[in-house]
Amino acid sequence: MPKTPSHELRFRILLRDSPTGVDFGLQLGRSATSTVAQLQRSAGEDLLFEFPLTIVVPEGTDSPDFRGTAAQGPKGSRFIYLCIGRSAGQLHSPWDRRLKVPLSGITPSLLHRAAQHPAAVLEARVPGTGRDGGPNCATVKPFDGWKLQT
Repeated sequence: MPKTPSHELRFRILLRDSPTGVDFGLQLGRSATSTVAQLQRSAGEDLLFEFPLTIVVPEGTDSPDFRGTAAQGPKGSRFIYLCIGRSAGQLHSPWDRRLKVPLSGITPSLLHRAAQHPAAVLEARVPGTGRDGGPNCATVKPFDGWKLQT
């Protein structure tokens, strides 16, 4: 049986213009066993979350799959969660939200270009403030996708 090729790649989420005084963190793991990593309190500046994912392209397909403790959701529609306020452990926050950053739109061509650069990072820039003036939540919109940074 042929082995499915895989490689690890660094990802970065740049959370822009988040409301001041709110805690944000990267969810690792799923459901009741999840933890929050890279906990940061917003001071009105951009926040960065970096993490590795293993990219697997199953034999006979062009569809990449993403694996690692930061990857959430089913194969074919994986995403990253950022926990906000009480979800991030900020007990007295008025916010209890998560922001879903999809891993969709990452093409085999983009992954191939990233593999050519040892220091490559795939970066997504997402708004930190939602329409209600609080922390952005649910599936991030607008979402410009993932871009290669070398």
